[in-house]
Amino acid sequence: MRNLCRARGDVVIDVDRARRRLSAFLLRHGQVWRGGSRWTLKHEDWLLGVRFDDAALATTYGHYRSIVHECRLRLQALEADLLPYCDKDPYAEGIHRLCCYRGVNTIGALTLVSEVCDWRRFAKASSFMGFVGLVPSEYSSGERTQRGHVTKAGNEHLRTQLIESAWAYQSGPYVGARIRRAPEHCPPATAERAWKAQVRLCGRFRREMTA
Repeated sequence: MRNLCRARGDVVIDVDRARRRLSAFLLRHGQVWRGGSRWTLKHEDWLLGVRFDDAALATTYGHYRSIVHECRLRLQALEADLLPYCDKDPYAEGIHRLCCYRGVNTIGALTLVSEVCDWRRFAKASSFMGFVGLVPSEYSSGERTQRGHVTKAGNEHLRTQLIESAWAYQSGPYVGARIRRAPEHCPPATAERAWKAQVRLCGRFRREMTA
């Protein structure tokens, strides 16, 4: 399961690279999207309307579009293979608990469960952060201590998932439709703990951004 989740992670990277290459090609040739967020239905409609008079450029654009489409189909196929495992042992209980937390969807929870396996290995959050490389680097000499960027010296797949989840806390606390459904499959104490974590992390995100 860990390998299947990592295969999905690799394809997510492929999708991102393919999209960046397509965007860079359009930018080089003066085709600039100004309609808001990219890769929405509105943006897709705009891409369909882009035309090039030069035959070679039109062919190149078609290839870039097809690569993006192919990567997205591969991602959908992998996620379709992963989803049936989310309701089976030994993953279901951990996934249901993690889905109570903001920023963690079903596939993300499966990634966390398959990578960590036994959460009891980490008595404190700081231990877990060290395991995934999300602690500051330190340069010490005598009485002088200087801290730098995060070490990134840990499980890359876990670290990527946690960073993606962290961005969900940039706005204020709220309970969306997915989180409202999550407590149906986990103890009330888990849902309560997830809400407290959301309030704390949203506040910390705002403080970090304004510091």
